[in-house]
Amino acid sequence: MRVMEGSEAIAEAVRVAVPKVIAAYPITPQTHVVEDLAKYVADGRLDAEFLTVESEHSAASAVLGASAAGVRTFTATSSQGLLYMSEVVCAIAGMRLPVVMTLANRAISAPLSIWNDHQDSMMLRDSGWVQIFAQTAQEAHDLHLVAYRVAEDTRVQLPVMVCVDGFVLTHAFEPVEPLTEADAAALLPPYEPEVRLDPADPMTFGAYAEPSVYTEARYEVHDAMRVAGDVLTEALDAFAARTGRRYDPWFDRYRMEGAEVALIAMGTSAQTAQLVVDDLRAEGVSAGLIALRTFRPFPAERLAEDLATVERLVVLDRSVSLGAGGIVAGEVRAALHAAGAPTRVIGVIAGLGGRDVSRETIRKAFEAEADGWVDLKHELVGSER
Repeated sequence: MRVMEGSEAIAEAVRVAVPKVIAAYPITPQTHVVEDLAKYVADGRLDAEFLTVESEHSAASAVLGASAAGVRTFTATSSQGLLYMSEVVCAIAGMRLPVVMTLANRAISAPLSIWNDHQDSMMLRDSGWVQIFAQTAQEAHDLHLVAYRVAEDTRVQLPVMVCVDGFVLTHAFEPVEPLTEADAAALLPPYEPEVRLDPADPMTFGAYAEPSVYTEARYEVHDAMRVAGDVLTEALDAFAARTGRRYDPWFDRYRMEGAEVALIAMGTSAQTAQLVVDDLRAEGVSAGLIALRTFRPFPAERLAEDLATVERLVVLDRSVSLGAGGIVAGEVRAALHAAGAPTRVIGVIAGLGGRDVSRETIRKAFEAEADGWVDLKHELVGSER
């Protein structure tokens, strides 16, 4: 067990996975991840090509090309960097390339903010990448190795985005039990893609698609995304057998036995929410927590099963679809409606731009009676609403 910065914990997991090409451009708060990896390469601890490129678009393009050529790759970014590389991010998924990316979640400009929320990953939620959210540095460390196993599985062949709360995880120090090279060798098979760019056997990646085939191509990505859930389950079972650390592939349940009111949260705010649930239980309130781990593929059926007996559900969103409301809340509401569940769903938006999601904030969310924003510090000006 070592006390490690979250970024170092991520870099250490990537190191033992042994990617052959790493490309990145610095952007707060993901920079420490690739700084550590650059040092590993320079010190001879990681045999990889580290590409310092001129932009995030170029970083994504570099790992796209390297992955298509048949090697394991890695990149990391945040916020505006993710949006800048979005064109290539979508192409990577459409080409079925198993790139792994760390996304240090950060608010979207404008106004400019370097602080944490989930608006960046939510804006790329439909890009075709598996999206997994970590709650702790240990989880962020472990999930990166699992991400490679899922991405490279021939039943999936999709990129994976491991989302970690910027600063709250990337720059905080926590105790971590690092994976070893032996762990990685046991859990992660050598990357041997079925198809790759090869001058001796030419093929085309990302070809022009006529209307007669485009729908089928998109469906194949959709189908692979659904299969990714089963592969993630298998990978986490193997991980637990090797390390003793078990993660549910979809979400953690905390004090959900007999819960009449429950909260759904993602990332580090779920850790704080556990304390609030304990407080409410001590006060006689039958409260519980669902800590969502995997957002894509979305566990609609599993959530509906777990929440069928909950009378009132509050979804804490650290992102917003402007003019519509909370993004996670919308997906949860649709899932429960499709299942015919009578649960009342309330969407609460909080923690944008790094505003602290405190115990008081989460308690306010639990008490919300209608969709809304928590901790707004002023009234809307010039509005009749």
